[in-house]
Amino acid sequence: MRVDDFHFELPEALIAQHPLAERDASRLLDLTGENLADRCMRDLPSLVRPGDVWVLNDTRVIPARLLGQKATGGRVELLLVEPTGEAGVWLAWGRANRGLRAGERIDIAAGFAAEVLGREGKQLRLRLLAADVMAAIEAHGHMPLPPYIQRADAAADRERYQTVFAATPGAVAAPTAGLHLTEPLMQAMEQAGASFAHVTLHVGPGTFQPVQVERIEDHAMHTEVYVVPEMTAARIHDARRSGARIVAVGTTALRALEAAAATGELVAGNGRTDIFIYPGYRFRVVDALLTNFHLPRSTLLMLVAAMVGRERLLAAYAHAMAGGYRFYSYGDAMLVPAQGMGGSA
Repeated sequence: MRVDDFHFELPEALIAQHPLAERDASRLLDLTGENLADRCMRDLPSLVRPGDVWVLNDTRVIPARLLGQKATGGRVELLLVEPTGEAGVWLAWGRANRGLRAGERIDIAAGFAAEVLGREGKQLRLRLLAADVMAAIEAHGHMPLPPYIQRADAAADRERYQTVFAATPGAVAAPTAGLHLTEPLMQAMEQAGASFAHVTLHVGPGTFQPVQVERIEDHAMHTEVYVVPEMTAARIHDARRSGARIVAVGTTALRALEAAAATGELVAGNGRTDIFIYPGYRFRVVDALLTNFHLPRSTLLMLVAAMVGRERLLAAYAHAMAGGYRFYSYGDAMLVPAQGMGGSA
């Protein structure tokens, strides 16, 4: 299967640059019926089936974009990826007019700097220098908006590029399907018969990396840290036994669940996953997916195509573009069913 099979032309005007005033005012393209249905996010309670378990990714986005300068005055932009486990040491992407070398110091703010320790592959290994590193990141970092949002982050993004259920800091990109949910909307869904369970998958910058091979089977996925709690696994096992539906809110929640079921049965625990889901994959846990619209030729587009089929997905995207749906992180969403299930949870 070729990457070109997942290409489409998107008018730039459809790329959402700002969130809507109200989270749940976003539009929803419903693929769960025989025909496409144009709905609103506030219609979700009517789409709930009694016994549904909707699985949320409770990762919290950190303001991981750091702006600083070298001793020479040269400007540097850093994007933190993840801590290494060694106190104050992080892996990061770096951008500067000239390459960053081991031993260089980058001043970010008064009392906050970074020292380049070296490289691990394409990433920098940094020591962050501050009395309280996480407090310094929160105080001086910028929200890491995706590259297709062509503006600087604003104060409002601290709240809007974050789900209302975010709890565990560590992501450098938001699990964007969850951005549409509000507490009143979730309460209405519970009244309709749904329950919610949580996983954690810290979304990394690799989610925006382009696929640079011709055959998708040759693509190497980035790795991300995930946690599936015992309570979540137990609730999903009970739901599966009763024939209830498991709905992943976002591709990251889906990847965490399917990674945790790699042996055929969902197992609670934590780990790292580089699971790559594309057409031909048989889903073991997830029956349906709430997801935003994704970049052409991206692994996330391929994941959704694995659920509903490439032709139906691209037809849905064409419908969305013709209808003026808003795309990507601050855009609208889709509700899609899995074509078939393999294995058991």
